[in-house]
Amino acid sequence: MSFFQNRVAVITGAASGIGRALALELAQRGARVAISDIDSAGLRVTEGEVLEFGAECLAFDMDVANHESFREFRDLILSRFERVDLLFNNAGVALRSSVEETSREDFDWLMRINFWGVVSGTQLFLEPMRAQNSGHIINISSVFGIIGVPTQAAYNASKFAVRGFTEALRQELVLEKSGVKASCVHPGGIKTNIARNGRMRALSRFDESQDPVKSFDKMARTTPEDAAKIILRGVERGDARVLVGADAHAIDLVQRLLPVRYQSLVMRFFAQSFRPKA
Repeated sequence: MSFFQNRVAVITGAASGIGRALALELAQRGARVAISDIDSAGLRVTEGEVLEFGAECLAFDMDVANHESFREFRDLILSRFERVDLLFNNAGVALRSSVEETSREDFDWLMRINFWGVVSGTQLFLEPMRAQNSGHIINISSVFGIIGVPTQAAYNASKFAVRGFTEALRQELVLEKSGVKASCVHPGGIKTNIARNGRMRALSRFDESQDPVKSFDKMARTTPEDAAKIILRGVERGDARVLVGADAHAIDLVQRLLPVRYQSLVMRFFAQSFRPKA
């Protein structure tokens, strides 16, 4: 019997990418899934594919930045399934902009989804998990929650925040002997639409001869399906940190060996793309 057989798994951002791959992989392994996304059309596609595996599925149109909508989603799940075993706080967006040129509106938009969405999901589902004395919260950060990168300051901030939040949560749960687990996931380049659907701002001092979306696609070497399998293997083992992709392992190693000097390597990579300020 699968480790995930009959478990209730909640996945945000399930209309595409890692979220959809997780929903399908879990359905194949016998889980009951509750999925959400702001992309209603994409969510319906995922729901249909889940149902083809014969899995029970609850789909809910939702923006994770809306706390009350998130609460409604939780209540529907508990009403239907009466428990929740796995929460994948996966929904996220991308933003490419320099620190100087990032608007407050862009920063707020990104943080409401990437960070506050994770906080809402965690706090809302932690209560029923505590009550049943079991459960696992899996928060999706990024390799950009391990290192800082030019043009990604806001995204870095959100993913470092998810990392710190999740690591503190895990320690609290262990100290309290709550029976609830927490893991932080750091994907490298995954072949998803996050760059296409994100806000790729033009930068006044950056060489725009290369399409940032195409550049991302070249670096994205791991498929969402492979990413889902790696994440679920980490969940089965109860890993505190899950690195997804060879690039994630390499970046983590470099940061550990060169916690400050890694920045020189990153700047060398970006040096030809930046123009000095006039």
